[in-house]
Amino acid sequence: MAEAPSHIKVVDMNGVMHVEFSDRKILDELSINEILNELVALVESQPNIKLLLNFANVDHLSSAALGMLITLNKRVADAKGKLRLANISPQIYEVFAITRLNKLFEIHDSADAALSSF
Repeated sequence: MAEAPSHIKVVDMNGVMHVEFSDRKILDELSINEILNELVALVESQPNIKLLLNFANVDHLSSAALGMLITLNKRVADAKGKLRLANISPQIYEVFAITRLNKLFEIHDSADAALSSF
C-alpha cells in the first residue's frame, strides 16, 4: 500500500528544521492529526530541536489546527526545543491575536527573521 503523501516538507537549514505546509487549507481533523503526528515524530527524533513552521502557503487554519499547534508547542518545550512561526497571513494572524496565541508563540514576518531568531 502506498504511503499517504506528506502534509509537510522539512528542510534542515543549518540545524533548524524548516517546515513548509503542502496544504493551503489546514481544516479537517484527519489532515491535522497527520500533520501533528509528522511534526511530533520530527520533534521526538531530535532532542533540543529548532523548529520553524512556515505558513507562507497556508490560507486557512481551523480551530483544531490551532489546538494542534498548542500541543506541538508543549511537545517542543518538553523536548527542550524551540518553536518559531513565520509568514502567517493577516487573516490567520488575527485569529492568533483574538485567541491570544500570538502571546504563546514567537511569530515572525518572514522565515529569514525566524531563522535568525534561533
